[in-house]
Amino acid sequence: MSREIVAGVDGSPESLAAADWAAREALHRGLPLRLAHAWRWEPLDLPLVQDPEAQGRAAHAVLREAEEEIARRHPDLELSAEVLPDTPVAALLGTEERAEMLVIGSRGHGPVAGFLLGSYGQQIIAGATRPVVAVRSRDGEGAEPPAGYVLVGQLGTPEDSAAALGFAFATAAARGASVRAVRAWSLPALYAYSPASMRLADEAGGLVPYEEKALREALDPWREKYPDVRVEEHVELGSAGQVLLSQSGAAQLLVVGRRAKRGAVGPRIGSVAHAALHLAPCPVAVVPQG
Repeated sequence: MSREIVAGVDGSPESLAAADWAAREALHRGLPLRLAHAWRWEPLDLPLVQDPEAQGRAAHAVLREAEEEIARRHPDLELSAEVLPDTPVAALLGTEERAEMLVIGSRGHGPVAGFLLGSYGQQIIAGATRPVVAVRSRDGEGAEPPAGYVLVGQLGTPEDSAAALGFAFATAAARGASVRAVRAWSLPALYAYSPASMRLADEAGGLVPYEEKALREALDPWREKYPDVRVEEHVELGSAGQVLLSQSGAAQLLVVGRRAKRGAVGPRIGSVAHAALHLAPCPVAVVPQG
């Protein structure tokens, strides 16, 4: 089955920015773009006149306006649009079978970080099996610098970060951009490292060379697969979220991985992804592992 990029639209400037970013990414990758708007008639338990036909026409109007604007901006794009009869989260997740990625809007910076992305966005990212890109609005356009690198965080073993690295390299190759791969590390707490792991660090010449070696080994298969992509390596002492954000100012895209975690109230996106989504100045791709 051929893949496509799917962007959720709801009539807001943020969703138009997401659709605009998705259109440019679809052109980079030679893929079609599908715009999706969720609407399902659900009568309210209120003493009001409720007209399902009028609401349905309004939903189609939202989608039509977005489709016309994206077609005007990107006339060479293969574009389709669809109203999906479901809730926003279920509707967008239901497109994953044929989606290369999902693209959603984000409201940007503000004083209450936990509410910037929105509950729908967090649920989509937490539940998705495909990469999800959150795009900030800049006058209805997806904000990203005209040049710059694709920034990706590498954590743990090569297997732990394979999905995020693969997405970052594929994106950079499609755009003709470089990759900046970042690995953050911290000083081990007393007794935290086993004698075996400390022996490996000693053999590598210390903790910093050990972390640099771990990053190189994680990057090796992707360098081999994408030999034309230039790669910069950055290893820094600090928390993963802080180190990634410090490198994100000139990034076209920040890519982070997401483990399948469940909390007391459902799936979680993880602290690094949460920090990136709410504080990074560029679009953020969250890639599920495995």
